Amino acid sequence: MKNFLTRNNNDVFSLFDDAFNSFLSPVIFNGEMVGMKADMVKTETGYNLMVDLPSFKKEDIKLKLEDGYLTITATKNQEEKEDYILRERNYNVSRSFYVGENVAQEDIKAKLNNGTLEVEINVKEKEEKSKFIEID
Repeated sequence: MKNFLTRNNNDVFSLFDDAFNSFLSPVIFNGEMVGMKADMVKTETGYNLMVDLPSFKKEDIKLKLEDGYLTITATKNQEEKEDYILRERNYNVSRSFYVGENVAQEDIKAKLNNGTLEVEINVKEKEEKSKFIEID
């Protein structure tokens, strides 16, 4: 009986994972790519973020740091032609990652390598906003 319950619980979790992962997978909706697959790894100095952006060039990708959020936007517009019957290869995808308030632009390095955007994020120690002052 234990094997039956374990198997059924795993099946339920597997179904949930499959549905959730499908939701996050890149999908074409009204001619725009929705979703962006990413992995983030904690390092000694901060984080490494790897984002799949197949077929994008570095000119197509913008990174913006604002209020502790790193937003990655990738846009690809194909050349205009009048004889299109179907057009789905214009992409506009964006995703934000919370990296913390202690990250500055100079603490972020990014490179595009074989369709994967690799972002190194160095996190500084949080500065104390209030300090006790000793009396002489």
